[in-house]
Amino acid sequence: MTLIFDRSAKGRFATSQAPRARHDLTDVPDTLRRKTRAVLPEVSELQVVRHYTNLSRKNFSIDTQFYPLGSCTMKYNPRGAHKSAMLPGFLARHPLAPLSHSQGYLACLYDLQEVLMEVTGMKGVSLTPAAGAQGEFAGVAMIRAYHESREDHERTEMLIPSAAHGTNPATAVMCGYKVREIPTLANGNVDLEALKAAVGPQTAGLMMTTCSTTTAPTSTPSSARCVPATWASTCCT
Repeated sequence: MTLIFDRSAKGRFATSQAPRARHDLTDVPDTLRRKTRAVLPEVSELQVVRHYTNLSRKNFSIDTQFYPLGSCTMKYNPRGAHKSAMLPGFLARHPLAPLSHSQGYLACLYDLQEVLMEVTGMKGVSLTPAAGAQGEFAGVAMIRAYHESREDHERTEMLIPSAAHGTNPATAVMCGYKVREIPTLANGNVDLEALKAAVGPQTAGLMMTTCSTTTAPTSTPSSARCVPATWASTCCT
């Protein structure tokens, strides 16, 4: 892979992004000032654009491809969602901003929670988990708290399909459970007969990716509801 430094030539530069005026640095202590110029590539603006555009095309891109795996974190986000996230009210808000300066931001979060509750039929929704793996951990932690509240300490196994994300068994182990793997069929669906055979008084819950990690949407999640186990469901779209 060609580095941008490989394209550097002494004296080459671009001016369109250069500061319009030199800044007064008298307030910067001498101990914090550079004694030598930063080692940066000397390239034209066109070279910079071409170099980083070519690098970006080496990754999966929503403009040129679709993600082959519906991962919790790397799912397709429409341009409209990115545009909304770039609104100044979201983008410029400081994480430590006081509540008095964050009412619009908090109202958006509250409205989203209410919409998700209505759509899913859940009694409550939390937006605290910042990624799919954190959501899994929160779900399994709630399952554990539920069983402990009932003093049901015999439930030590978490059932996880063989096609699940690697974070699923890792999460179960972090929460103190043993992992029991459930095989999947050739089409990627969970083997329901194997699942029914695995469920017992030792079962704490079932972690299932919805839709299936390996296939398009299927009937497996609804069919699996006949299995008497507590669910920790990870939704990947």
